[in-house]
Amino acid sequence: MRVSIMAATISAAALCSATPTIASAKDAPPAVPALGNSAEGTADITVTARRRSEDLEKVPLAISVVGGTLLERSYTVNTNQLSLLVPALNYSSANPRNTAFTIRGLGSSVVAVSQANDGLEPGVGFYVDQVYHARPATAAFDFSDIAQIEVLRGPQGTLFGKNTTAGAISITSKAPTFSPEASEALSVGSYNFVQAKASASGPLIGDTLAFRIAGLTTRRDGVINNVRTGAKQNGIGNQAVRGQLLFKPTSDFQLRLTADFTNFESECCTQVYLRVGQSLRAATRQYAGPTGLAAQFGYAPPSTNPYDRKTDIDAPLGVNTNEGGVSAIADWNLGRIGTLTSVSAWRFWNWDAANDRDYTGIPVQITQHIPSRQDQFSQELRLASNGEHRLGYVAGLYFFDQKITGEPISIYGPAAARYLIGTTTGTGAAAVAVPANLLDGYGTDGNTRLKEDSYAAFAELNYKLLPRLTLTGGLRYTYEVKDGSYSAYTFGGPTVTNAALLAAQLGVLRGQSYSGHDTESNLSGRANLAWQATDQVLAYASYARGFKSGGINLSGLPLDIANQPVLTTAVIRPELNTTYEAGLKAALFDRRLTFNLAGFTTAVRDFQATIVDSAQTVALRGYLSNIPKVTVKGVEADVTATLTPRFQLRGNLAYAHGEYSRYPAGPCPLELQTAATAACNLTGRPLAGLPKWSETIGGDYTLPVGTLAVILHADSSWRTSYYGDPSLSRYTLIDGYTVTNASLGVRTRSGLEVAVFVRNVFNADYIQNLTIQAGNSGLILGTPSDPRVIGVTLRAHQ
Repeated sequence: MRVSIMAATISAAALCSATPTIASAKDAPPAVPALGNSAEGTADITVTARRRSEDLEKVPLAISVVGGTLLERSYTVNTNQLSLLVPALNYSSANPRNTAFTIRGLGSSVVAVSQANDGLEPGVGFYVDQVYHARPATAAFDFSDIAQIEVLRGPQGTLFGKNTTAGAISITSKAPTFSPEASEALSVGSYNFVQAKASASGPLIGDTLAFRIAGLTTRRDGVINNVRTGAKQNGIGNQAVRGQLLFKPTSDFQLRLTADFTNFESECCTQVYLRVGQSLRAATRQYAGPTGLAAQFGYAPPSTNPYDRKTDIDAPLGVNTNEGGVSAIADWNLGRIGTLTSVSAWRFWNWDAANDRDYTGIPVQITQHIPSRQDQFSQELRLASNGEHRLGYVAGLYFFDQKITGEPISIYGPAAARYLIGTTTGTGAAAVAVPANLLDGYGTDGNTRLKEDSYAAFAELNYKLLPRLTLTGGLRYTYEVKDGSYSAYTFGGPTVTNAALLAAQLGVLRGQSYSGHDTESNLSGRANLAWQATDQVLAYASYARGFKSGGINLSGLPLDIANQPVLTTAVIRPELNTTYEAGLKAALFDRRLTFNLAGFTTAVRDFQATIVDSAQTVALRGYLSNIPKVTVKGVEADVTATLTPRFQLRGNLAYAHGEYSRYPAGPCPLELQTAATAACNLTGRPLAGLPKWSETIGGDYTLPVGTLAVILHADSSWRTSYYGDPSLSRYTLIDGYTVTNASLGVRTRSGLEVAVFVRNVFNADYIQNLTIQAGNSGLILGTPSDPRVIGVTLRAHQ
């Protein structure tokens, strides 16, 4: 299969007469116009990466753009699937709350269920209609009524408001129109997949007030079978609605009001047996072997093949999360002065879920969930110059306020003491037998709170030194204040008076109460020199410095050898990113061929990551930490070739070499862990979560047949292997994989379309993310890929 994919890639590259590259995603040529006279070349793509509308090929930044038509044709409905079209974007999600996306390997660390921490902010900014979404979980919801998505690579802190040290994902939804329009789509497919989407727009008061409303609902049965309960787990249940009003009393002023709500509720999300690793711990403390934990309980997983997609977890499982908000965007054209824009927004996010953190049918942990609530308010005010002049500018002020509260709850079951502690504790004459019920009903409850205020002033100037040579300089001053608190207490379990047994109990769960405060101020920015060599070719070189404020641990602190919380880890240092980049953009042959190339080198000091403390025999929680230095170097390319008015090919390639340049005290790989492992030197080792090579190739072909148009779409994504856990254990290597999707549709001149789609055409098996089981037993769990889904879609456009 890999040979056939590479053959297709090589053929496409030959047709493009260039290296296949990263998706700058033009919309496919519209089928109905293509039946008659077609416009020559490919239409311009307008982006707002510099907070004003510009031609993509004239912007000296590394940007990937995926238009609404490509999203529709490729059945890309969320950020996870978006990463298949943009190779530099990587996505990992054990469940919606535990979501991480990275650009060029940077952003948030690899995420497993044990690693979420509300005190860590993402390094990849996620924006919808100019509004920053602070929690990565909100990126897990389905897209609805989208005009286009821009993926900006590299630090964007000058103009994008919050901590965008790695890049930004900027989503633009379709705006209200004064011409009536509507669209509907209904898709059904394998595993009882059903998705319905609809939108409508039009005038309410002449050409002064217009509306737009859009909604979707998606459901699909789970693809993991619980052989214990008969449930189908890891299903999808998603609903979303967005309403908008556009008020335009004059040609110089408009106000866009938006309200939206999204809900996700499903029996989700769990992982399955992937493999077993071998540590240096005692044989009785390891999962496998004749005296191992599985043998002690007479336990065998329902399958040792993760692609059988079977589990037997015995604790409740479910996700109930929602988010929404309101925003107001006002634009006032002041003529020669510029355009004044105000973006005001309030948003919320609710989360509750139940997990089985031991991932087995052994009753080790019986309850695990963290009910959470987040509220945020943001206000941005900026002034941007109009038109093309020798001097262009954007300047503004930004304010962001956020509060997050949580209630972490964890309760252990009758098998926990034997599984996590053993039959005895202590050594020599001090050794005592561990009662089987020592942890039965033992748990923690408590609350967490984070309050954050961020203030910023920014400005960016573009000055034409010569008619074709432009110098850009931007600065952003940020001041942030964060206060966090964590309080948890233990309850339940048998009463213990023996000191050794009490220490063993507290070694599993200990009540903690602490607070943290962090105040940061920073001046970040970028400089860029762009040369418009010809009307079709742009070359640029840039320097950027990004800043991400310090974090506060809000999932409990690691314990020292005396089982006491290490208070010095409550607050972590800010992250500083320095990136050098050079690029070339070309729009040739009347824009029939666009070619974008970028090379970069990035150094990150005090990289913020969530790691699991391998010093603890029972690693129950992740905590925030700084990695002294991380570097990433790479090359990216995007090619789009419109070979005929009806045939377009896209090729995408990203190469990145990332490593821990200085990490003398990192978490130890499983194979090096003993009962007293403290830390391991990971300096010079690969950066977790980053494949060295990523590639996407896709195409659209429209064939007129009488009064109909037959539309073929296909895209294929390939990634090489990478480590799925920051410890870089050889047991956590995720193999490379290729995923291919395709659709074939027939459309009438009236806009009615019927299409057959296939996601994961060749039913490729791969692991999306993995987790080392709490307790370091050696059991490795993974989330297997979704199997092939075949379906049919009915679309209509009016």
